Amino acid sequence: MASKTGEMLHLRGNALNAGEPVTLPLTQSSMYHLPGVTEGLRTYGRVDNPTWEHLEHVLAHLEDAPCLTFPSGMAAISAALFATLKAGSRLLIPSDGYYVTRLLANRFLSRLDVTVEERPTTAFTNGGFGGFDVVFVESPSNPGLDMIDLAVVAEQVRAAGGVTIADNTTMTPLGQRPLELGIDVVVSSDTKAMGGHSDMLMGHVACRNNDIMERVEEWRKVSGSIPGPHEAWLLHRGLETLDVRFDRMCSSAQVLAVQLAAHPAVKQVRYPGLPGDPSHKLAQAQTARFGFLLSLTLESEEKAEAFINDCPLLRPATSFGGVHSSAERRARWGDDVDPAFIRLSVGCEPVEELWQAIEASLNAL
Repeated sequence: MASKTGEMLHLRGNALNAGEPVTLPLTQSSMYHLPGVTEGLRTYGRVDNPTWEHLEHVLAHLEDAPCLTFPSGMAAISAALFATLKAGSRLLIPSDGYYVTRLLANRFLSRLDVTVEERPTTAFTNGGFGGFDVVFVESPSNPGLDMIDLAVVAEQVRAAGGVTIADNTTMTPLGQRPLELGIDVVVSSDTKAMGGHSDMLMGHVACRNNDIMERVEEWRKVSGSIPGPHEAWLLHRGLETLDVRFDRMCSSAQVLAVQLAAHPAVKQVRYPGLPGDPSHKLAQAQTARFGFLLSLTLESEEKAEAFINDCPLLRPATSFGGVHSSAERRARWGDDVDPAFIRLSVGCEPVEELWQAIEASLNAL
C-alpha cells in the first residue's frame, strides 16, 4: 500500500492546470447554474458535489474499487443493506459486532419482512450460508477483536448464491483488503481512523459490482443520505496523513499490548499482534498490520472507570481511531462483555509518554 498512498497524495496535483489551487476547494452550494439543456451537468446539491467527487476518486484509489461517500458509517451500512436486501430476504449478522448494526437489522429491517439471524464471530461459519441473501461480517469484531477468515466466508457465501458485506472500519484499506479476499461490498466508518481527527462524521461504500453500486447511489439520492461538503473536505484532508497516522498507531498498539499483558493489574489483554492471542494466526495471514485497537480487562468496573478517567493521556470517549488515545467500558453501551472490559484506541502520542501515563494510572488502582 505504500505506493498507493504515495500516489494518493498527488492524484489531484498531477491533474492540475497552471494556476489552480493545490488544496482541494470546498464547494458549498446546493444549486448549479443550469441554463438550457442539463445533460452531463451537475444539477443539485443532493445529487452532485465536486468536493465529494474528488474525495470519492481518492477513496477509490485506496480501495481499488468504485466508492460512494455517506454522512456517517451507519449511513454507509444502511445504504449497503438497503441496496442488497428486499422483502423476504435472509440476513446474517455477527452477534458480537458493532451493536448499532444489530439495532438497524432487528428494529427496522425485520419490520420490512427481512429475516435476521445472528452468529458469534468465532462460530460464524457453523451451519453454512445456504439460504442467506446477504451475509454481513466484521473482522476484527468490535469490540472483542475476534477475527474470521474473510476469503473462506466470501467463497462459501458466493457458492450459496449470497452477497457478502464487510465492515472494515477497524483496519482501514491500509490494514486489510476485504475486496481482494473476495468480499463483495466494503463499508467503513470514516469518522474513525480514515478522518483521524475526531472532528466529523463520514462513511463510504466500496464495491466492484456495478449493479450493486448503482443501487447504492440511487439509495443515496432518494434517501438524502448525503455527506456535507465541509465534512468531505475534512475527510480528504485526513486521508493525506492516514499512512503516517496508521503506522504510528499500529506500532504503538503493539508496544502497549506487550506491556499491558505483563502488568499485574490487567486480567486479560486482547490484541491480534500478540502471539498468544486467538486472532493472531489469522491476522498474520489476512492483515497487513495488527491494528490500533486493543482491549484490556481489569479487576472491577470501578477500577476500570478510575483507570480511564484518571489517565491524562486517555480521552474517556466513545468512538475510536483519532490522533488522541481514547478508552471506554463497552458494557455501558450494552455489549456482552465483562463490566471491567475496556476498549483502548491507541492514538499518535509518543509511545513512551503514553505508556508512562497508562502505567501510572494502573499503578494507582
